[in-house]
Amino acid sequence: MRCLAVILIALFVASAAAAQDDVLWSALRAGGHVALIRHAGTVGGSGDPPGFKLDDCSTQRNLTLKGRAEARRLGDTFRVQEVPVGRVLSSQWCRCIETVALMGLPPPEFAPTFNNAFALRERVEELTAGARAIVADWSGPGTLIVMTHGANIQPLTGIMPEEGGVVVVKADRDRAQKLRVLGRIAIQP
Repeated sequence: MRCLAVILIALFVASAAAAQDDVLWSALRAGGHVALIRHAGTVGGSGDPPGFKLDDCSTQRNLTLKGRAEARRLGDTFRVQEVPVGRVLSSQWCRCIETVALMGLPPPEFAPTFNNAFALRERVEELTAGARAIVADWSGPGTLIVMTHGANIQPLTGIMPEEGGVVVVKADRDRAQKLRVLGRIAIQP
């Protein structure tokens, strides 16, 4: 009996998560929303090796084979869901640029306000304020895709997505944060 209860609870939770995902994908299809995406899977840890250089990917933490597959799957999911891409912004870190490319998105515009807040921790407030301003200004057409880092998404939304995770937000000029968090989508392996 206990096993049956656990199974029923698991099915209910999975069903609720799927319904929430449907709402979020519908919002992205409607345009005027922002998809904050954490780059796909990398070699473990956080930050980059000492002495990393933005213009030299070999000095940074990069996507793994699994991460590359995740990025392709994420791009496939955006196409299946028919999300209209209005604009693509990205951190200048190689793992973000590669995730955008593997997703099959248009080449991104670099937006330094989405650069890695973990590496730039003394500038987190400034980076977050810049990100808020960009989100507050977005009304479409289409969806704004932002490829960034978990350390940038968390102070902006209160959510730390997994690598390859998506947080959906919308401009809300009436709120102090200038955005409304609709929820997160975890792309299944």
